[in-house]
Amino acid sequence: MSENIMLETKDIVQSFPVAEGEFYALKNINIKIKKGCLTILRGRSGSGKTTLMNILGALDMPKSGQALLNGKDLVAMSERERENIRKTVIGFVFQSVALIPMMTAYENVEFALRLAGYKENRKERTREVLSMVGLGKRMNHMPQELSGGEQQRVAIARAIAHKPDIIFADEPTAELDTATSIQVMKIFKKLVESEGITIVMTTHDVGLMEIADCIYELEDGEIIDGNEQ
Repeated sequence: MSENIMLETKDIVQSFPVAEGEFYALKNINIKIKKGCLTILRGRSGSGKTTLMNILGALDMPKSGQALLNGKDLVAMSERERENIRKTVIGFVFQSVALIPMMTAYENVEFALRLAGYKENRKERTREVLSMVGLGKRMNHMPQELSGGEQQRVAIARAIAHKPDIIFADEPTAELDTATSIQVMKIFKKLVESEGITIVMTTHDVGLMEIADCIYELEDGEIIDGNEQ
């Protein structure tokens, strides 16, 4: 594996049993994700992009094939090894921000650091990442006192707080208006450039494509196009 490739798949197949037999959600997927880049998986609903992201993020197992993270096959690992990777190497941002409603923005991020077993100064890191996403003055607000875009920024701060190597963001802008979506994408781009984080995100919003370093397009479980910007 090239030094610059963080994540690579080899002939990933995913299928699910249905009444008629087997439904193939992914068919022989081969992609390479570079370190320190923003990669978008695009495609319509049902194209397979979220299924692929769940395998890349060690949340699901494929039917067959390999998913190599830094040269190590996630598929061949034990569940405990995968869980450890999810806690230390990977960060997740989902469409539904899922902040804990009775905790402030600050407490949501600090709690995530505790769950990840973060050993350095948690208070300092919490303030640092909330400032990084432009919420330095809003950290003591409850989720319901924040706009949708601000809540998503808290979710991003929470995902990057434990200094993961790679972040997976599944439709992170789906619930946001265009201006807020672009703001979130700019934060992602800044994180790639300043923190060296690798980001993989799914979206079907064509307006966000120009910010990506690389785009893979999926249709009916297959890669139909892959290009670097």
